[in-house]
Amino acid sequence: MPPTHPRTDPPSAIRPVALVTGASSGIGAAVADRFAADGRCRLLLAGRDEARLDAVAARTGGTALPGDLAESAGVAKLAADALDRAGRVDALVAAAGVGWAGPVGAMPEEAVDRLVAVNLTGVLHLVRLLLPPMAERGTGQIVLIGSMAGRVGVAGEAVYAATKGGLLAFADSLRCELAGTRVGVTVVLPGAVDTPFFGRRGVPYHREHPRPVPAAQVADTVWRAAVRGRADVFVPAWLGLPARLHGAVPGFFRAMAKRFG
Repeated sequence: MPPTHPRTDPPSAIRPVALVTGASSGIGAAVADRFAADGRCRLLLAGRDEARLDAVAARTGGTALPGDLAESAGVAKLAADALDRAGRVDALVAAAGVGWAGPVGAMPEEAVDRLVAVNLTGVLHLVRLLLPPMAERGTGQIVLIGSMAGRVGVAGEAVYAATKGGLLAFADSLRCELAGTRVGVTVVLPGAVDTPFFGRRGVPYHREHPRPVPAAQVADTVWRAAVRGRADVFVPAWLGLPARLHGAVPGFFRAMAKRFG
């Protein structure tokens, strides 16, 4: 993000604009709170639950942009509304996401389609629409909320893991395209997070380890990564170790994962 700050910049300075999706609850709402606490950005907040989104917008001073990102028309409308309201988007935090748990063979067709649409396709289209003005200005930050599941795979979450793994490949490709510009791409990879996510997917979190981290911890990581322009960031940080183990010795990692869950 451009280093604009209201405590040091002149009154005429343009505040950078941050668009946060999934801002009506969970990680997205926590990100909105963290960015509001910093005070350097004007906030545009997207989400499906209008009542919750209005509440987050009221406490953060953000602008609510309700809509469903499962449909391409909803994504196009969000991008158009964001640019219409603010004239630009300097930072995109793509935090909207849905889950489903269980054997892939038991997963309903419509659940597969919705996970792919919200977690992957919708993000790709939103970036496609918002990235060109960033690249033209030569500055900006894209932050994608991935998951540890997209890095190592998790039993019972095959489609969810596939959507998050797709974000990692997308981010790597974008970095190649954007080389030589000041547009950064960050993927934040949390483990389990204490949000309504697990209740909404229909299966509560049941593992002994790791325990879910607070959404505020993820939001603080998102903020720091956006400001500093970091690439892949794990939450908590120690998850980077099993991720590296998976990459170096995948057979051993799978054996340990099967043994310890």
